[in-house]
Parts: sequence; C-alpha cells; structure tokens
Amino acid sequence: MASKSSSRRAGVRAGRPPKELAGAVEERILDAARKVFLERGFAGASIDEIAETAHAGKPTIYARFNGKEALFTAVVMQRVAANVAGVEAHAPTGATIEQRLRSVAVSLLGWILLSDSIGLMRIAIAEAARFPDLASRVYAMARERGGQAVARLLAEAAQSDELGALPAFAPEHVITTTRLFQELVILPLAVRALFGEKLAQLRAEIEPHTKRSVALFLGACRHIDVNT
Repeated sequence: MASKSSSRRAGVRAGRPPKELAGAVEERILDAARKVFLERGFAGASIDEIAETAHAGKPTIYARFNGKEALFTAVVMQRVAANVAGVEAHAPTGATIEQRLRSVAVSLLGWILLSDSIGLMRIAIAEAARFPDLASRVYAMARERGGQAVARLLAEAAQSDELGALPAFAPEHVITTTRLFQELVILPLAVRALFGEKLAQLRAEIEPHTKRSVALFLGACRHIDVNT
C-alpha cells in the first residue's frame, strides 16, 4: 500500500504545474525549440524532438503553441526581446553626438551579430517559399521592436547637443530618422551576415564600419529636408 507522502507526490506530478512555474515551463520549451531549430532547420525540426529535448509532453507544447510555425515565431520573438532588452539597457557614452551614436551602433550590432539571432533569421528566410508569411512576420517583428529601442537611444544621444534642435530629431520625424539610422548603420552588416559571411569577421568590422556610417548619418541629418 502506497504511503500518504508518495500519494501526495504522485498528485503533484499528475496535476497542472503551479502558476509560478508556468513561465519556467514555457521558457524551457522555447529554449529547447531554439536549439532544435538551429540544429535541424525548420523543416527538419519536429515537435517530438523538441518535446524530448525540453523534457515536456507534446500536449504541454500544443497547449501553448498551435503548431511548429507558431512555436518558431515565439522562439524568434524571445530572441528579439532579449536583444532589445540588451540594447535598451545600454546608456549612450561619449562626449560628442558622434561618439554617443557610435556607442549605440556598436551595442546594437553586437547583439544582432550573435549566432542565434542570425541563425534564426536565416531559417525564416529559407522557409519563405513554403511559408511566405513567416519571414515577413519575423522581419516586421524584429524591425518594429528594434526600431523602438533605436528611436529611444537616438533621442537620448541627441540630448544636450546642437543636433537635438534639428528637424530630423523632432518627435514627428523620429521614425524617419530611425529608419535612416538603421539603413545606413545597422543593415549593411546585418544583411551580409544573413547571406552567410562569417560572424567573427563581421564583428571585427563593427568599429570601423560604425565610424564611417555614423559620420554619413550625421551628415544626412544636418542637411536632409525631412519635409520632402
């Protein structure tokens, strides 16, 4: 006859996880899914292997994600959120506006050029033909969240500087200015990474690239007519 204590332990195992552990279960599933997706690609990954890696049952996964595409999107969102949190925690440094913007760019590119981030984006692009909405949704999500972080950092970096009075840094133009910063400073290295260039080499180029591209960005901000 089973003891009362063993019966209680069995009841705990069979029941729903405590509310405070629900987040930990989901994080474990996402961590396992990221590992499997990066190793197998989207097509090669299976919910069975993800469940085994996460030490979770398939019903536990399907209770949270309605399929592999939803799970992959959640994995990317988790990585984007982690990158944005890292960028948002960065305080621009430097005595001049150029130095502060370069510190923003170095921080942002350092997070983007992590192998997991680029690997997940490569998978999304590779599946664009079979799942046309997947790559566009992942890209839009990363661009929106990243853009919000960059806009805040640009506003911070422009404070107490003559550039803060320029039309390009006015609240009504900050979205356009942020897009310009992303296209001139961030996207060139990010696109090269997505096309398969070695991440270690690209990370070594961050400092000289940001020096050139931030100077170009500032020149555009000083002379561009944001109303045209």
